[in-house]
Amino acid sequence: MASARRYTLSLSCPDRVGIVAAVASFIAGHKGWIVEANHHADELSRHFFMRQEILANSLDFGVEELRARFAPIATEFKMDWRISDSAVKKRVVILVSKQQHCLYDLLARWQSKELDIEIPCVISNHATFKGFVEWHGIPFHHVAVNPENKPAAYAEVQRLFEAVSGDTMVLARYMQILSPKLCRDYPGRIINIHHSFLPSFVGAKPYHQAYARGVKLIGATCHYVTEELDQGPIIEQDVIRIDHSDAPEDMVRYGKDIEKTVLARGLRYHLEDRVLTHGNKTVVFR
Repeated sequence: MASARRYTLSLSCPDRVGIVAAVASFIAGHKGWIVEANHHADELSRHFFMRQEILANSLDFGVEELRARFAPIATEFKMDWRISDSAVKKRVVILVSKQQHCLYDLLARWQSKELDIEIPCVISNHATFKGFVEWHGIPFHHVAVNPENKPAAYAEVQRLFEAVSGDTMVLARYMQILSPKLCRDYPGRIINIHHSFLPSFVGAKPYHQAYARGVKLIGATCHYVTEELDQGPIIEQDVIRIDHSDAPEDMVRYGKDIEKTVLARGLRYHLEDRVLTHGNKTVVFR
């Protein structure tokens, strides 16, 4: 059974007295029914974060009117805010190279409605998954990337993303470094995954390097993409323990399992507006 339509209000602002009261009074004053409420005050940064889910049918007006009526409060408290509508599916564009585990996992979750999203296209710097993606009824775009054509290639990626009205770009083991322009143009809208060995084991075969050092934990990090490689705000992380009996091939397999799980979990938090950023840090309302 599908859940009832909801409007999600998420915001952050300088902390001060009266924020919760103002938001709650506004919603209650319009007979809004709050079904989930979260807030957090960061004492060090003196910044406040909030997320509220409101039953859409408890209000006598739609989401555009809700935004218009809330705007004065947002201005008063200097809020960075948004209101999303659960009836409008987010449009997620997937970028992939030659590793299939994250792509396969996301498409399975999409097909089963576990991720209730639209995937208007998949973009890759290789043609490897063209048939697989198109079998799902999803357009596939091969945009080759090499040292000579990077500006043109990333301009084409951006054109495709804009052409399909993409909301979020997911790098599902896309083994290329995006252009600074793409990173600047879509802050908080590009999600990436990487193994947890950085910065200790960089370059080729990180799991083999980790095996040689006898590491005991394997993990993955899901984060927003910024111009600084793999240094953007962290959305989600997880680890699993290994021991001396695990071969490098076992570690690679464990790594793929945790990478796809952490990516899917982080993407879900993002799509549900549970992630609020402040500087290079996030608050995630799980």
